[in-house]
Amino acid sequence: MANHALIVGATGIIGSAASELLVEKGWTVSALARRPREMAGVRKIEADLLDAASLGEALQDTAPTHVFISSWLRQATEADNIRVNGTMVRNLLDALRPASSVKHVALVTGLKHYLGPFEAYGKGVLPQTPFREEQGRLAGENFYYAQEDEVFAAAARDGFNWSIHRPHTIIGKAVGNAMNMGTTLAVYATISKAIGRPFHFPGVEMQWTGLTDMTSASQLARHLLWAATTPRAANEDFNVVNGDVFRWKWMWGRIADWFKIEPTTFDGTVRPLESQMGEDAAIWRKIAKKHGLAVSDIDQLVSPWHTDADLGRPIEVVTDMSKSRKMGFLDYQPTDDAFFELFEALRKDQLIP
Repeated sequence: MANHALIVGATGIIGSAASELLVEKGWTVSALARRPREMAGVRKIEADLLDAASLGEALQDTAPTHVFISSWLRQATEADNIRVNGTMVRNLLDALRPASSVKHVALVTGLKHYLGPFEAYGKGVLPQTPFREEQGRLAGENFYYAQEDEVFAAAARDGFNWSIHRPHTIIGKAVGNAMNMGTTLAVYATISKAIGRPFHFPGVEMQWTGLTDMTSASQLARHLLWAATTPRAANEDFNVVNGDVFRWKWMWGRIADWFKIEPTTFDGTVRPLESQMGEDAAIWRKIAKKHGLAVSDIDQLVSPWHTDADLGRPIEVVTDMSKSRKMGFLDYQPTDDAFFELFEALRKDQLIP
């Protein structure tokens, strides 16, 4: 049977990168989203994962061999996150069952598997870094665990293989994405340059001086493809990062240099982006009008709350990828290059000047 991928969350950072790679590799690609957009070589499917009846109708003529899930909806509490996001995965796999075509399901979660949900992010008793897959789950509730459990239950019932992918903060291009550090920093730098505002590091000293890593969307897409097509990777969970480590005290200067601005010296003061950018909507509209940018609504580009969460963590966060390496996944991408490639793409698509 020819490989047919169903990308769930196709308009997001992960889904866009996965769709592009799989089309390039000659796969048939169907892309499911609430508001799908045109992508070269991709069949659009408009559906709501929370509406089981309409989801079944939307997928009735689709028989994918591989399913890649990178979709979630943020809720006010973790209990609601568990209820809503677990239901989305369950509805999807239920809707695909009649075709009996699925051979592999890949679920993308993240390091909140080790760090805890947003309500208790980076708090309490946490596993030691670098995070390793064998460290398992934390004691508290976590919607990532609920999503995993839905995949495990459906796999046991329907006989497909699965893989779980846990990236760190993802660098990639998408509009309207809920967790988008790269574009958030690009917009922040652009505004800082335009109005002469100091380019302050918004996080805490631990993130400024400690080691960390990140995941480019293209690296994650390659990892998804590898796990889906490598027999020994079936039914395994994996961390996935770029392969390098860095300190923000170095990376901040690299980002500033790209935008040709001067970074300030970090003095230990925490300056959250939600506060710094709280009144930036009108400024961005002026910048967008001046430069003829494609998106003038700043809320479609930035997610300061998420960047603040990552750069406000009180612990050093480094991820171990030995499990993937031992099984043969050897791809690597320097994180500063991933940022620069994103910034170039944003400029090419007229999302920043």
